[in-house]
Amino acid sequence: MAAALGLGLLLGVLGLLGEPAGANKVLHSLRYLYVAVSEPGPGIPQFMAMGSVDGIPFARYDSDRGRAEPLAQGIKHGAEPGFWDSVTQVVVQRQHNAPVNLETLRVRYNQSRGLHTVLTVYSCDLLSDGSVRGSFRRGYDGRDFISFDLGSRRFVAADAVAEITRRHWEDEENQAEVWTNYLKHECPEWLRKCVRYGQKELERKEPPDVHVSGKEEHGMLILSCHAYGFYPNTITVNWMKGDEIWDQETEWSGILPNSDGTFHTWARIEALPEEQEQYRCRVEHPGMLEPGIFTWEPTSGGNLTVVVAVCVIAAILVIALTGFIVWRLQSGNTQDGVRKGAWIHPAPFQESCATDIDSTFSTGRRDRDGYNMAAGRDVGTNGSTTRKEWDQGAIPEGDQGRMDGQGSGRDSGSEQRSRVGSDGIVEWNWGWILERDQVGGWME
Repeated sequence: MAAALGLGLLLGVLGLLGEPAGANKVLHSLRYLYVAVSEPGPGIPQFMAMGSVDGIPFARYDSDRGRAEPLAQGIKHGAEPGFWDSVTQVVVQRQHNAPVNLETLRVRYNQSRGLHTVLTVYSCDLLSDGSVRGSFRRGYDGRDFISFDLGSRRFVAADAVAEITRRHWEDEENQAEVWTNYLKHECPEWLRKCVRYGQKELERKEPPDVHVSGKEEHGMLILSCHAYGFYPNTITVNWMKGDEIWDQETEWSGILPNSDGTFHTWARIEALPEEQEQYRCRVEHPGMLEPGIFTWEPTSGGNLTVVVAVCVIAAILVIALTGFIVWRLQSGNTQDGVRKGAWIHPAPFQESCATDIDSTFSTGRRDRDGYNMAAGRDVGTNGSTTRKEWDQGAIPEGDQGRMDGQGSGRDSGSEQRSRVGSDGIVEWNWGWILERDQVGGWME
């Protein structure tokens, strides 16, 4: 659980820091994320790190484990000997400085002791024109603190406290030269290694599934263009009015990871309702043969009416048929005061039209005379326990699916539970109740 919480936190932050959905010039990217906390807790180690290539997490580290662990199978199996040791050494160096950074910032901000966090992200991209792009950002307690601009080779401070750090790094430690060398040379070399190790996995292409939706709010039409399940994470999503791209008016979600290794994103724009037909969503992705153009087609209310009518008619037919079967069986098959055969109570109508399900049927539990639910045993009317016990709703081994007292059958697609009380009621957890002879005890 602890590892899962830490990993989820890192994945979420990496997703939020993804490339804008409009960017389409990045060939490959490498991103590292470091998180340091002053007061670790359950699921949150004192220091965590994660690395991703092209948006796919390939390595993680935390202070509880003390060693980098591979996440991407392609890079794991393709890496050269010593690669993961090198990753561990780099991360351990970052971890060593984390407590000092936390304490220094707490004092400079004149804060009390408690939970404080430092988050550091640095990345490098290989672009289609052969150039390299890099960035470094650091935040404190959820706010921007300082960043590094590779183009100008200068640090940018977010506030007066960060200005102290900027002056110290630029004037005394020459950190600008250190980060320039790292982002332009060392980071791209690490990226090329990872791409080479996981080339087969990274070069796969899965096109997006695109869906356009719209809704009216306060007299304006909100058009959303969603792209799902695409890989790699390089994608362009634009809204067009006529033949012109309207990026200034478009809001993007960023590119976010899915649990299966693919990605999703959306772009949203406001439009006048009467101009709806002028807007189109343009999507470009390496997995598509050519850019796709998608429009919103409002669904007709008539279709919904037909669906509702069909559901109502189907429900009436099921109820009528059930009543007829019950009437025929109850009035016909009796011998010596005991009914023979079986009659069926179907569970409430559970097709797509249903909205409410009887909890008695959905759990497969109904209190009956002669059955001790609290004790979990089958008892007779005199209170004595019969020869088999109920193991939390399961049928004794070998008896699954027996419904006629003679042959046996199985339904591998259902979780099968049944019991028979002294009144002969056999109950199944998918909502069917069969009444057989007054046999008492478990069905043999």
